[in-house]
Amino acid sequence: MIIALAGRRVDALDAKSVRFPSTPENLETVRKRILELLQAKRASALVSSAACGADLLAQSVAGVIGVRRIIVLPFEREEFRETSVTDRPGEWGSLYDTLLDEVEKAGDVHILNLKSAEDAYAETNHVIVDEAISLGQKLRVPVTAVLVWDGKSRGKEDLTEEFGRYARSQQLAVMEVMTM
Repeated sequence: MIIALAGRRVDALDAKSVRFPSTPENLETVRKRILELLQAKRASALVSSAACGADLLAQSVAGVIGVRRIIVLPFEREEFRETSVTDRPGEWGSLYDTLLDEVEKAGDVHILNLKSAEDAYAETNHVIVDEAISLGQKLRVPVTAVLVWDGKSRGKEDLTEEFGRYARSQQLAVMEVMTM
């Protein structure tokens, strides 16, 4: 099975709502939930971005259990690192660098070179789903979308919710992994 995944980044220090606490205990709980899902679905590939939180946890777990990893970035590595990885609490930068180096060696980092705007993230989510579907068709295996989140919409700007809507519009089953 191919897994297309998107989800919450860890909460900012000044977050008004708790959606993905970055405590070591919570991160380990979410990591275990992702591992269990990948194993239960017998995932052969994971397609996601590489933001701090859901993406990096999933990419890390996938690497440990030998699942092929594909990373889709809206813009160059360094810009994405600054805007979506190291701007939140935690030691995400070194994990990001290590994972990107590993996945790049396999030829599976896709940089879209989009403008640095909110639309770039939504477009990246669509590419993640589309690439997963394409790989699933090529390998003749099913594709499932996974949302790693708190299960609550942040409103019309919620990119995780939008990822789920787009995946459903492409006839994918959508599963959830809770961040709390």
